[in-house]
Amino acid sequence: MTERAQSTQRALRLGTRRSKLAMAQSGHVADAVRQLTGRPVELVEITTYGDTSREHLAQIGGTGVFVTALRDALLAGEVDFAVHSLKDLPTAQPDELVLAAIPFREDPRDVLVARDGLTFEQLAASSPKRAVRVGTGSPRRMAQLNAFARNHGMRIETVPIRGNIDTRIGYVRAGELDAVVLAAAGLNRIGRIDEVTDFLAVDTVLPAPGQGALAIECPAGDADLVAVLARLDHEHTRAAVTAERSLLAALEAGCSAPVGALADLLAGDKQDVHEMRLRGVVGTTDGSTLVQLSTTGPVPTSHADAVALGRELASEMLAKGAAGLMGERAL
Repeated sequence: MTERAQSTQRALRLGTRRSKLAMAQSGHVADAVRQLTGRPVELVEITTYGDTSREHLAQIGGTGVFVTALRDALLAGEVDFAVHSLKDLPTAQPDELVLAAIPFREDPRDVLVARDGLTFEQLAASSPKRAVRVGTGSPRRMAQLNAFARNHGMRIETVPIRGNIDTRIGYVRAGELDAVVLAAAGLNRIGRIDEVTDFLAVDTVLPAPGQGALAIECPAGDADLVAVLARLDHEHTRAAVTAERSLLAALEAGCSAPVGALADLLAGDKQDVHEMRLRGVVGTTDGSTLVQLSTTGPVPTSHADAVALGRELASEMLAKGAAGLMGERAL
């Protein structure tokens, strides 16, 4: 089929959340699909429950709140494919839908946007007479930030917040909070990474499983579309996030639980990638208890290998008491 013939086909409908970040992410994917197919791609804006609820994610369950409406639109044939932030996806995959592509991952780290351009450690040192107020909607971030502060003699207060990036950074600009913690990937994608005052090392705060990655989902029965979208897949990113999400699933923890995970590739003496390291953490939100472990194995060559790596680490974490940290006290 010629490019001209392709361009006369009906537009592919890409389902996306309405937020500025979601629209930016989906716009990048739409451009890539247009280049692959020569077909027009139109964005179909869909409002999810997570977008309209003002409750904190831990209260509404977290799992699937930004995803269900998009999946319903896919199953109803209202859109042809959808783009999600992978960290928002439940670990259970519906049989009728397939993750056709997981593109190359953005920076998975968390970042700080603080008053006066301060880093995390500078921020704590700048207020000796009071606890600095750090805003985040994530129990995972609360657990690790509070644990780091305890271990380093810092006084911080983690404050639950909701809202888009503008709203969250606005709390700092207005002086209501000393800082907020956000994902580096989101700020990168909307061109605001220069507002970051500190990149939080993964040794300090492990990101959410799948953070920084996108998921492109479509009906499993549309073999032609699955094949086209699969060309956007990044093999190593898929292996890494599969291991991370396998850990999350094995811990039986939802997307809003205080679980962090990161899989990265390790290079040998000749700079050839030969191993994957998976790190995981779970803890209470007050930072009083953390279970943090890692495991290393060969780079997964199949979905099953990546899943096995995640399950292996989850088993070790459960043996160290992780299960007791994900209940009412953790949330």
